[in-house]
Amino acid sequence: MEHQIWINPILIGMEEMSWLETIAVFFGLASVFFSIKRNILVFPTGIVSTLIYVWICFQVRLYADMGINAYYFSMSIYGWYLWANPKPGKKELPVTWLSVRGWGVTMALLIASYLTLHAVLHFFTDSDVPVWDALTTSFAFVGMWLMAKKKVENWIAWILTDLISVPLYLYKGLPLTAFQFGVFTIMACIGLYSWIKAEKGK
Repeated sequence: MEHQIWINPILIGMEEMSWLETIAVFFGLASVFFSIKRNILVFPTGIVSTLIYVWICFQVRLYADMGINAYYFSMSIYGWYLWANPKPGKKELPVTWLSVRGWGVTMALLIASYLTLHAVLHFFTDSDVPVWDALTTSFAFVGMWLMAKKKVENWIAWILTDLISVPLYLYKGLPLTAFQFGVFTIMACIGLYSWIKAEKGK
């Protein structure tokens, strides 16, 4: 039956849930918590989670997500540097909104990354979910870039990433990771509210 296409991977995933996935989820949740607090620990905790997910995503053929986790790793180092070295006279990198030009660059990055990822996944891999894998990855690509620059809009990108990721990871038999992204959705909404308040009060 058609519903079994979705249910069977979920049941198998629940039986095969690994300690590795549990550790990755723990550090992933910790990273988002520190991000909401605008605490620099967002980056070292994120690095641990993303390195583990590179391996997990490779195992379940989520190749774009594997690539985005490798990208998270490099952007975490970049963001760590930016947050630790604010401009002269500033205690920390301030939270700001995107400018009109910033929105243009962001949308161009989103569209270009989606089209590129979808083409690569469709023509050069055995991915069975190229549309959804490319979509979550392109939103996450933009979200990480905006977070490193402390832009409020990073949370909008994360909310969209998380909402799409929940059913995707359920389908791939990773229920704990799907649960993580459900929690991420709630935390991202809290983060958006918190960063809006921070930007107004700066």
